[in-house]
Amino acid sequence: MRIGLLGTGPWARRAHAPALAGHPDVEFTGVWGRRPEAAAALAEEYATTAYRDADALVAASDAVALALPPDVQPDLAVRAARAGRHLLLDKPLALTVEQARRVADAVDDAQVAAVVFFTLRFRPAVQEWLDRQAALGGWFTARADWLAAVFTADTASPYAASPWRREHGALWDVGPHALSVLLPVLGDVVEVTAAHGPGDTTQLFLRHDRGAASSLTLSLTAPPAAAGVTVELRGDHGVATLPADDGEGPVPALRRAVDALAEAARTGRPHPCDPRFALRVTQLLAQAGHLTLRRETP
Repeated sequence: MRIGLLGTGPWARRAHAPALAGHPDVEFTGVWGRRPEAAAALAEEYATTAYRDADALVAASDAVALALPPDVQPDLAVRAARAGRHLLLDKPLALTVEQARRVADAVDDAQVAAVVFFTLRFRPAVQEWLDRQAALGGWFTARADWLAAVFTADTASPYAASPWRREHGALWDVGPHALSVLLPVLGDVVEVTAAHGPGDTTQLFLRHDRGAASSLTLSLTAPPAAAGVTVELRGDHGVATLPADDGEGPVPALRRAVDALAEAARTGRPHPCDPRFALRVTQLLAQAGHLTLRRETP
């Protein structure tokens, strides 16, 4: 599959470019970015072509991987889908429900394959764990803590300069990760309550359609010593905990997402992490964001 990369930021450099360049079944067709000099530098590093026109790169590819801010991703995704190109998208799919629905509708209308890269869903140990817990059922409650120190003083995160993360915070950055592992096990959400904590911390309290309740604590401003990810399920079978990070980094997971995209394109069967799933995640994030904003208003 010929795949082009739209985006040149830290995530594109850290994950997408090495994943595409090192995938044995991918022809890395080129790079486009909003900063031509960054596209030229990234393309030179991986011996591919820098494009000044995004549509030209789309035309030269069978699929495109998007490593762009969620307010930029939807329009380019829709254009690529309408051009008949398969899509490897990033989370969150968009920052509004309307934009996320536009992407999902464009993919359906064009009958192209699309996979949204919820990182943990492409780690085999995590996916096996999710499948096992979903099959067991009987879960009473769940807790997910997704705490990072991106905006904490004295940290050197490459994402600290991200305007959309700074504006929208943990709810939109790490919230999709938490929802991506809770929804397959506990089912869809039928009720959302949200509250603010310190910094950008958001706490969500969810009721699921299979009867379970879950709580999420999300932050990009946690103290470094407190940062980490924990997901814990409690129910009829006792306590189950999400497998620990194996330290492999995002590149192998992204290559598996490429494989999933190729499989979806070959078979015509949607992947579980498709734009419709990402749209539902966006709807829940938007609902939670509305609740927290409303409660801040005197």
